[in-house]
Amino acid sequence: MRERHYYIYRKDNNKEIIYIDYDKLKGFGISPKNNVKYDGVIVNKMVIIKPSMIEKVLKKKIKRKLDLYLKFIIKYIETDDESGDALKEALNDLSRYKNIVQYKYKKYLDDKYLEILLKKIAILEYELNSKLIDIKQIDYDYTPEEVTTHKRR
Repeated sequence: MRERHYYIYRKDNNKEIIYIDYDKLKGFGISPKNNVKYDGVIVNKMVIIKPSMIEKVLKKKIKRKLDLYLKFIIKYIETDDESGDALKEALNDLSRYKNIVQYKYKKYLDDKYLEILLKKIAILEYELNSKLIDIKQIDYDYTPEEVTTHKRR
């Protein structure tokens, strides 16, 4: 596949051509959803370089995701559904999201904000686990045959 490189021209009269090497840029990449159809440039990927802008975008994205999990928990508490499949799926998704926050977003966020965020995620995980225990849907892998005692010889 042929690589494309773009030149950005300034609006002032300097007539300078600036080359941007995308491989060397270190920033946060975003892929927009392109839901709005219009006659213009379609953006497939955008890299944000400015640290304050990255932090603002990530905080907004994280807040939206945590609100989604919180709404799910509230909805599930109100319905009192007996199947725990949705809760298990939400718990798995939440633990996956926790790993993404810990390892991918860590370099862009403050340590204090990250600590508070991980505590919020832990609270949500606790609530989901308590609901799973209430409906007795957690599968324990404990069987008596697996327990062996070690003896000295």
